[in-house]
Amino acid sequence: MSNKRIAIFVVAYNHVNLLDKTLDRIPKDVLEKVEEIFVFDDCSTDNTYYAALGYKKMKGLDKLKIFKNTKNLGYGGNQKAGYRYAIEKGFDIVVLLHGDGQYAPEVLPSLLEPLERDEADMVFGSRMAKGGTPLEGGMPLYKYLGNKILTFAENKMLGMSLSEFHSGYRLYSCHALKQISFERFSDDFHFDTEIIILFKDRGLRIFERPIPTYYGNEICNVNGLHYAYNCLKAVTKYWMYKHGFLKNELFESNRTRHYLFKNNPYSSHSKILNLVSRFCSGKEILDVGASRGYLVEHLVKAGYHATAIEKDPQQAREIEVICEKVYTMDIEETVPPQDEVYDLIIFGDVLEHLRNPWEVLKRYSDCLREGGKIIVSLPNTVHIIVRMMILLGKFEYMARGPLDKTHLRFFTKKSATKMVKEAGFTIDRVEVTSALSFINSKSRVFSLVNLLAYFLARVWPGMFAYQFVILATKDSSKKIDYSSIRKEIYRVKEREDRVK
Repeated sequence: MSNKRIAIFVVAYNHVNLLDKTLDRIPKDVLEKVEEIFVFDDCSTDNTYYAALGYKKMKGLDKLKIFKNTKNLGYGGNQKAGYRYAIEKGFDIVVLLHGDGQYAPEVLPSLLEPLERDEADMVFGSRMAKGGTPLEGGMPLYKYLGNKILTFAENKMLGMSLSEFHSGYRLYSCHALKQISFERFSDDFHFDTEIIILFKDRGLRIFERPIPTYYGNEICNVNGLHYAYNCLKAVTKYWMYKHGFLKNELFESNRTRHYLFKNNPYSSHSKILNLVSRFCSGKEILDVGASRGYLVEHLVKAGYHATAIEKDPQQAREIEVICEKVYTMDIEETVPPQDEVYDLIIFGDVLEHLRNPWEVLKRYSDCLREGGKIIVSLPNTVHIIVRMMILLGKFEYMARGPLDKTHLRFFTKKSATKMVKEAGFTIDRVEVTSALSFINSKSRVFSLVNLLAYFLARVWPGMFAYQFVILATKDSSKKIDYSSIRKEIYRVKEREDRVK
């Protein structure tokens, strides 16, 4: 017997002749362990509500609760109300069941299993999964093909591999539902797509299981073309948000920032690793702002001795098993380790987050051996996307990209190289990344498009480069004793004060 508190949430709209049959099909073993079945009638225009009340009285089913919305909330709006109710009642698992019987209650034991074992945050009953027979179950051919095409596009945009996105048979962990802002979702049918997007974005576990397909005499209230348009619009918005091209409060709400290694050959991470292997002869490397060690891990595997600096204590603890040394410190508030020198210092996507990146670069040059190098990656603030936004009168901070809301400084290629030179370095190389460098895809079509984007970045970096990756060597002839300069400034000021 499961110790989980389970509820079945039945969405109903004009199901007066179908609701009782659907409830009768719930397996007895499921019915016994379910704490509550609650029906939300979305202001039906028939007698669905009264039919449900009659069913409860006839069956003597006390655990069946029936509610009628005072107005039609829409498919998504009705789900919001039901999930809110399940969370407020303290349930652990909520099952979404359609009152028309299209999704078989008979398979509930199989669907509940992953959630009862804490192996999933959401279980998706898929008609298209291996073992399913949608066409034999009466699914019209045009719906089958539409489902396949739309799912293919959504998988590509989201980097997922679901067998379908469009089944309404869902089971959720209420704890997982509390982690996403589902109240911000649409009230329309593409609510189901938006909830998948947010589960994917939060790293929540989605588990698929095959279900039988049944198409009977139920009335479908979905406008197929409008639904497909809204689904594609939702995943496109998420793709643009994820890659820094669009601000979206739905995806940004309660978001935890996670930086991952970018395998794309034209990404800043790939460029940095390539520059290290080609031009760094020494083995001692300092990674400033190492985050969760996505870059350091690759360097250590390649045989380098890596030291890391990370401001966040939790992330610093995570990479202690990777690096030889980890310093937990704010590089603007604390001086670098004075007794250590390195062959290479990496500032990967770091300097743009600082109040005074110029001073930091100068200070850390003292940590390099003679002839030591630095690698700096910085976003291109005048990328074509930003230029288009400004042309339209917009300058909005985003979750990531050139206008990341955590960026304090903005650079062009000219200003970035100038900063590196003034810090006492000689520029060796300036690499560029493509605007698609955040995507990790091995498809041939994407590879060609990505190559074209990188070609444009190389030809016209000011316009099309997404980031600049700068390799520079410490120039001893340009070394400046900044402490002596400061002392001299103070002495001059003191003399001026005495004269006054």
